[in-house]
Amino acid sequence: MAELHSLSRRSFLRQTFAFSALAAIHPSSLFAQSASFAKPDSGAAHMFMIGDWGTDKYLDQQKAVAVSMAKWMENNQSHPGAMFLLGDNWYGRLPGGVNDPRWNDQFENMYPTNLFPGPAYAVLGNHDYEHHAGFDKVQLQLDYPKQHKTRWTLPDKRYTFTWPEKNPLITFICLDSNLPGTKSWDFSPGSYLMSHADADAQDAWFAEQLRKPRTTPFVAVVCHHPLYTNGVHRDNRILIPRWDPLLRQHKVDFYITGHDHDLQHLEFDGHPTSFVVSGGGGAELVNWSVPPEKRGPFGGKVIGFTHLEAAKDAVILRHVGADANQLHAFRKTTDGKITILNS
Repeated sequence: MAELHSLSRRSFLRQTFAFSALAAIHPSSLFAQSASFAKPDSGAAHMFMIGDWGTDKYLDQQKAVAVSMAKWMENNQSHPGAMFLLGDNWYGRLPGGVNDPRWNDQFENMYPTNLFPGPAYAVLGNHDYEHHAGFDKVQLQLDYPKQHKTRWTLPDKRYTFTWPEKNPLITFICLDSNLPGTKSWDFSPGSYLMSHADADAQDAWFAEQLRKPRTTPFVAVVCHHPLYTNGVHRDNRILIPRWDPLLRQHKVDFYITGHDHDLQHLEFDGHPTSFVVSGGGGAELVNWSVPPEKRGPFGGKVIGFTHLEAAKDAVILRHVGADANQLHAFRKTTDGKITILNS
């Protein structure tokens, strides 16, 4: 376990202070700039990503994002081969279990097969761990694809796959980030978080996956909780010392999450990983803890989604707003070079 927890408290604090100091550097000084909008390439592989979408109170916002996804796809002829659901898939109750009407209303019909035909890969968020009236929402999400013909794809709490299926370009390592201490409160004893033993087992599994020889040009870690965020939840002092050393050691290209209800892109000088937050899928918007103009290069307090475009030599990630308008985009090559693509 030494590899998994190699950040001492002192080195962790040094790192945190260094990142705080980095806030004084204007974000644009770290990246190359492009003067033109890069239209999606119809010959590339495409995926749409949404987090914090399964709201029980803000259905108009969830619908607005779904409409934006369809409009963006039509305007740019970029048909997604898959979706990624970045956690907090279900706020509130699912009294009907795997047959609850919300599955059709807020997933199957909200993101219809004729527009989004590929698999919808899911990870678990903190609201997915809520227990209501005896229903275990985590188990429901694991059981749903076993009992229905669906695109919903959640084979386990943690899993990995390569994408696209033919000539894969990205290895996705999907984690359950609901570790003890990731929130300052629990919904009820034993109902909200994994055990410490499960967390340690997942860390060992995570390290094992990263040690395997790369078979794709890019590697992305996907879960619900950010390590670093300008949002209301702040940098995660539980996950950073456990996972950041692994991201650095194995030069992971992307760490993609939801949790904060906004759209963000964070880069740190000398860090191999790009940090992307896509939590604008429909839940209520929240405030900043760090102004995004101080630590970026981008943050938007908006609903919206993220469009991932992958080719052999580069991945482009675009944050798209509720009006199907590109808010921010960047291109990352296999050698780690980042170019901001102006809108």
